[in-house]
Amino acid sequence: MNQNLIEDRPTFVTHLECSMTGERYEADRLHGLSRVGRPLIVKYDLEAMGQVLSRDALAARETDLWRWRELLPVRSTQNIVSLGEIETPLVPIPLSGGANALVKDEGRLPTGSFKARGLVIAVAMARELGITRIAMPTNGNAGAALAAYAARCGIETVILCPEETPEVNVREIAQQGARVYRVNGQIDECGAIVGRGAAEGLWFDFSTLKEPYRIEGKKTMGLELAAQLGWELPDAIFYPTGGGTGLIGMWKAFDELERLGWIGSKRPRMYAVQASGCAPIVRAFEAGVEHAERWEDAATVAAGIRVPKAVGDFLILRAVRESGGRAIAVDDDAILAAVDACARKDGLFLCPEGGATLAAYLQTLRDGIVDAEEKVVLFNCATGLKYPMPPADAWLDRTAPIDLASL
Repeated sequence: MNQNLIEDRPTFVTHLECSMTGERYEADRLHGLSRVGRPLIVKYDLEAMGQVLSRDALAARETDLWRWRELLPVRSTQNIVSLGEIETPLVPIPLSGGANALVKDEGRLPTGSFKARGLVIAVAMARELGITRIAMPTNGNAGAALAAYAARCGIETVILCPEETPEVNVREIAQQGARVYRVNGQIDECGAIVGRGAAEGLWFDFSTLKEPYRIEGKKTMGLELAAQLGWELPDAIFYPTGGGTGLIGMWKAFDELERLGWIGSKRPRMYAVQASGCAPIVRAFEAGVEHAERWEDAATVAAGIRVPKAVGDFLILRAVRESGGRAIAVDDDAILAAVDACARKDGLFLCPEGGATLAAYLQTLRDGIVDAEEKVVLFNCATGLKYPMPPADAWLDRTAPIDLASL
């Protein structure tokens, strides 16, 4: 285990709070959604934290997710479950994205996606609070992360996937010991089944934002980004948005860092990127409303952002609007072209959701929304190796004449 974790240290969690009404909820208790059916947000005593932790002290620690332990809710290190959650790199893509585009490559994390951030904290808290059985809907990567971390600490898991979920994701989930089922429906319809089982006491519902702690893991993307850029945030962030936990979490992280005095008031413009075949947040943003209606007949190659209705829709929209950003939809052809260009020109294999952020960035450059001189960060949420790839079926017959110059 990381030397950062040898001794228990108290966290600075004070309480949980309803994201809609502000109603307070007691910490160290098992909670789902608030009484009005909205996500709960973890709150910290940042003044007390600032008295015992400095930026310099943080800089001396190993650069992994757990260096941020005072800003995370796990109280006892014996409840931590880890598979080696590294700080992910910022990779320049000058040929496909331009001189000022950086990709935060979350595919380097355990189970190959940024879902590891949220699930490692959520599972640790489940362990701390005595949960023994979990169920969750997933488009693939979140289920894989849950299965891995739950297997590591002996928590039983049931995972439901929409029938279009990539085969590699389903097999990965099963290989790591979860009971995984395909469902003839979308992720929110899988979630409805999970909710029914939770209401019957069969398991705890781990759906996106229906437990309070996944957002705390995802906010580490924003914490890391600030530290990596010398405590100066970029001009814009492009984030692939389905349930939106990471976008919400980063916005929370920036507020906490400012209140600690570690960054100033500058904020990046947040661009919530969706696929044109499933863009409920974009539609709500353009309509000027706070909640997004369900997107019917959702379809896109970017399975991770195929979320017809997000429980945290209003939190996503608030962050986007407060930042001066916007919600943007890109079509599947543009997504696949961006994946291809980044791999061929810059050697970085984006997942389709990551390709969507590059496609959206290029679109905003063409439309004059973002200036090419501005520093932008694109989030690649998973390794491209977990997704279907175009065929590569050229071959040579070694026994026949070969025109080597044509190869």
